[in-house]
Amino acid sequence: MDIINSDFATILHQGAQFSNRPTIAELKTALQSAEINTRQEKIAIPFDSLLGEWRLCFATGASKDKSKGVKIGRGYYLPKFIAASIAFTKDLTSAMTGTATNKLSIGNIQIQFTGPCRYPGKKNLLVFDFTQIQFKVFGKVIYEGKIRSGKNGEPNLETSSISKLPFFAFFWAGSNEIAARGRTGGMALWVKD
Repeated sequence: MDIINSDFATILHQGAQFSNRPTIAELKTALQSAEINTRQEKIAIPFDSLLGEWRLCFATGASKDKSKGVKIGRGYYLPKFIAASIAFTKDLTSAMTGTATNKLSIGNIQIQFTGPCRYPGKKNLLVFDFTQIQFKVFGKVIYEGKIRSGKNGEPNLETSSISKLPFFAFFWAGSNEIAARGRTGGMALWVKD
């Protein structure tokens, strides 16, 4: 599949399915094309486009190369038996703040991280800080507690430097898919089920 002659949106949509997926190389190229398009066209992605729960379908890692900058890793599709998702909700008092929840389930074991997030809109960056963790086995909470900055109270994302926080730089928000690059340079594609 030649990405230059194809619509990257179609490839991203196909990559979010469990069957008839594009190759990993095709999907990585489509993600990079979407990112370049968003940057060149200066597309602003509204926070409302990110709200809801999103199942992770594809992710890459990244490594830093002194001569080439950030190099995207091989990438992988998540298998059906691993359920990973991220969810964003918006605070009622602010249009730019909310809560981020990241869940990973393998069989009957679930780990969940929750914390505040902020979406100032500039460069489509969503900053967050996971401050709480919860472990469940067979639906029963085994452990729940505060982590990282949550141990010292909720962080103030309004005054915290973006360079010191985890973030996603979103570059795609389709009707049922979103894609972003993380702080470490990896890319991810999620789908709303």
